[in-house]
Order: sequence, then C-alpha cells, then structure tokens
Amino acid sequence: MKKLFVFFLIFISFLFCNALVISNKDRVIVEDEIRGIYISYLEYLTYFQGNSLTINKAYINKMLDNISSLNFNIIFLHVSPFSDSIYKSNIFPYSYTLTGVEGKNPGMDYLDYFIKEANKRNIKIHAWINPYRISQSPDTTKLSQDNPAYSLLNTNHVSVSNKGIYYNPASPKVIDLIVKQVYELITNYDISGIHFDDYFYIDYEIDKSNYASFFEKNNNITLSDYRLKMTNTMIKNVYQTIKDYNEDIIFSIAPDGNINNNYELHHADIKTWLTEPGYVDIIMPQVYYGFDNNYKPFINTLNEWHDLIKNDVKIVPVLAFYKVGNVDNNAGSAKFEWVEDKDIIKRQISYSKTLKNYDGFTLFRYDFLFNETLINENTKKEIDNMKGILNK
Repeated sequence: MKKLFVFFLIFISFLFCNALVISNKDRVIVEDEIRGIYISYLEYLTYFQGNSLTINKAYINKMLDNISSLNFNIIFLHVSPFSDSIYKSNIFPYSYTLTGVEGKNPGMDYLDYFIKEANKRNIKIHAWINPYRISQSPDTTKLSQDNPAYSLLNTNHVSVSNKGIYYNPASPKVIDLIVKQVYELITNYDISGIHFDDYFYIDYEIDKSNYASFFEKNNNITLSDYRLKMTNTMIKNVYQTIKDYNEDIIFSIAPDGNINNNYELHHADIKTWLTEPGYVDIIMPQVYYGFDNNYKPFINTLNEWHDLIKNDVKIVPVLAFYKVGNVDNNAGSAKFEWVEDKDIIKRQISYSKTLKNYDGFTLFRYDFLFNETLINENTKKEIDNMKGILNK
C-alpha cells in the first residue's frame, strides 16, 4: 500500500511538471508555445508622455490585462529604440519616448515595472533592442550628452545623414557597446529574452573606410560579404554573451520577411544563422503578407524560411495584425485581401503550427488590437476568430 501511494505521488508530480497547459483563473497559459505581441516605442508616444506616473502605471496595467485576456504569454518590449533606455542604465540615457526629452528622468524604471506586473499575469518579457539606430532625424541637438553616440559624433563610429543618425556596424567600438548593453540588461533584469528586429545596415557609406582597411589584407572579400561578416560578428558576440551568463535566456531576431532584402538591403546573413550554431535561438521572420499576395504569398514565403533551417533554430513568424481591415497596396491584385477576409491571422497561425520547427507566433503590434483609434470593423472579427486557437 505504501509503495502504491509513493508511486501515485510520483505520477502526480510527473503530470504537474510536464503539463503543457496551466490554468490561472480564467487564463490558459501554454508553456511550450510562444504567443507573442510587440509593444513598441510608438505605444509609449501614445500613452505615456505628459502624464503622471499614476496614470502611466494604470496604462501599463491595462495593456497587460488586455494582453493576458487573449492568453498571450510573451511581450517583445521596446527597451531601447534609439540608443536609449526605458530602464535605469549606466550606459544609455532615458528615452525621449517616455517624456519627450532624451535623458530626462521619467520618475520610474519602466522596464522594471513592466516585468513585475507581467510576472503577476504569467507573462514573460523579452527585451527588444534596436542596436544601431540613434535617431530618425539628423538633428544632433536633440541628443542627450549622456548618449554614447553624442561623444562619437564627427567620428567614423556614427553616421549623420538625411536618413537619420546611426551607429557604424563595422566599428569594433560599436559592437562592444551593443554587447555591453545586452550584458547590462541580462544581469540586472529578470527578462526571458533579448530581441533584435531588422534594423541593421541603414547607411551604406559609413563603413567604407573600415572596408578599405580590411581589404588591404583580405582582398578576396566583396563589400557585401564584408558587411555580412560585420553583422555576424556582432550577432555572434551577443549570442555568446547571453549564453555565457544564462543559457536559458533566448536570443531572437526578426528579419525582413523578404529573404533577398536581408542580403541586398540589411546585410543580415540569415542563411548562416540558420545553418551554423552560435547565432540565434529563434528566427522570427516578419511575414507581413496575405495568402493571395501576388509577390510574396504567405505560405510560400513561410515555407522558404522554414526550409532554410538546417540547425536547431526554431521559427516564430511575426504576423501583420496592423494590416487587418486595411488595403495592402504592395500586394498587387490582392490588395483588398485584408479588407475582404476576416480570418487571415487565424489561418496563418494554423498553418504555421504545421511546420516542424514551429515554436509559436507573434503579432505586430499592441495598438492594432486594442487602441480604439486604430482598430476597425475587421479587428474584433479577427480577434474572435483567433480565440479558438488562443484558448487551447
């Protein structure tokens, strides 16, 4: 009898530890699938500026409640959109997106508050960084003197042009800065992941002198291959830094959904990342296309991405919720697909689940699901159609 009781306890413990779905009041939490949503600096501009901390905390709580209500389990939170921070950093100034002025203390550590409140709702935070972007404007007077880019103005490490202000991806000093930022985040905050999007090379002139010096000793490398090499160096250093500290922290990248653009425009060597070890844990292509898109139909495009994976990297497609109910002028004759169909996102999630390396999905972005000024008549129908998947 005693042995039977012990066996029963072991069996119950096994079921508990290996449960895929955990009930939390009315919320269903799926532990083995990423159900992600982006919160970007654009949400900060909408909700935070000019308000008291009490109001902003209430906004954050409401955002998290909304996200929880649909059973999302990960937020890709924009912690550093412009060589800045929404957290207390010893490297970067506070983001202007919180207060309107770069470097102005917003009165609290927004990342810390997000993490604490998200944890209460069993939602994890992945810290989203734009590693090279400093400003979308060429106006350097708006940079805080505490911004590391400020002291690098008029050097080869920073580019200022009509495109804005960007770090030089070929600069060892810049790579070191990015790695230090990642290390600061993973050592000081209870985050589950580090996330980059598709903002890599923007200025195609800034690294010319770096390439010329490199070419003197390596004259068999093209400028394009050199740029891929520089991006890879940064990515690999970030990955190693994360894993040396904590192997459980996920490193993910969301590249351009158009595979060719990654090589021709962004100099992101996705094929290497998906073949060799030591670059990323999860690839999150921005597959912002409908099923009937004339140029990049969803299924074909996602299959192309999946077929590139030759290592253990998992795929988590980023889906274009911002297109719901809107005309897609880049889709050719299918430009009205997102207006006419009310279940595109649901069908995209369902198809994604059939892929061998599938590990979840993510929607871009929060406001297009919950901000009344941006949503349209299709939004609620898309959400209702998704609930059949999200509640499982």
